[in-house]
Amino acid sequence: QVQLVESGGGLVQPGGSLKLSCVLSGTIYSVNAMGWYRQAPGKQRELVAQIIGGGTTNYADSAKGRFTISRNNAKNTVELQMDSLKPEDTAVYYCNAYMRRMGDTRFEDYWGQGTQVTVSS
Repeated sequence: QVQLVESGGGLVQPGGSLKLSCVLSGTIYSVNAMGWYRQAPGKQRELVAQIIGGGTTNYADSAKGRFTISRNNAKNTVELQMDSLKPEDTAVYYCNAYMRRMGDTRFEDYWGQGTQVTVSS
């Protein structure tokens, strides 16, 4: 089985910072990419930031310049440093891994349980 466990969410004031962490474990064969998505009430889940194996990063326009994603490939962990937080960043943040499990032949998306981020004064 594969597990992705997020941590670091919480309540912060506008302009504050949080760092989210995700640990991937299980019968892993290969990890192509990891990233963070978020889902606010009444909205679709959206990509926040993604880091691919070679180091390429992708950010949502709303996150660009404020958020930084990093990855430790050896430990299969990914972090999201969030600065200058805004109320509109409030959402459940989900860790994602695009990976192949041992015994499988194809890459698939796997998800963590989510961690709540609330930005409010």
